[in-house]
Amino acid sequence: MAEGVDKPIDMNGSYRHKVDAKGRMSLPAAFRKVLSEDLVVTLSPDDECLYAFEPQAFEEWIVSLFDSKFGGYDPTSKAHVGLRRKLKSRANNVSVDNAGRIGIPAELRQKAGIDKDVVALGNTGYFEIWDAKRFDEQDDDIDLSVLFS
Repeated sequence: MAEGVDKPIDMNGSYRHKVDAKGRMSLPAAFRKVLSEDLVVTLSPDDECLYAFEPQAFEEWIVSLFDSKFGGYDPTSKAHVGLRRKLKSRANNVSVDNAGRIGIPAELRQKAGIDKDVVALGNTGYFEIWDAKRFDEQDDDIDLSVLFS
């Protein structure tokens, strides 16, 4: 989270961008206003997209996964150690450059199916980066009426 912020950063909206030949994408201006220059980009648990966190929020996300599934992290558990290792190995530290872009490592782009057109969308504590075609297909399958029926 940005300096002096005690709660998760809340980002809203979706923004369409392009990934350039060097694997860089511009961050939405609304996101740049609330994020620091250092981020952690990782694959989503299902490899459908990428998640981008502030470094502290990434650590808190990992803690929350272990808390919700196991009641906490047990460093003496071989399974817990392996799961944490895998989560950490899938993450990359990136920095926002002077033009407001982040470089997305080729391996992450390939695993998430990201080519050229992307959608960056806000969430609480992080934002998601989707291949635009995959996002559109997935988004078409979401029926918000289930929340209101």
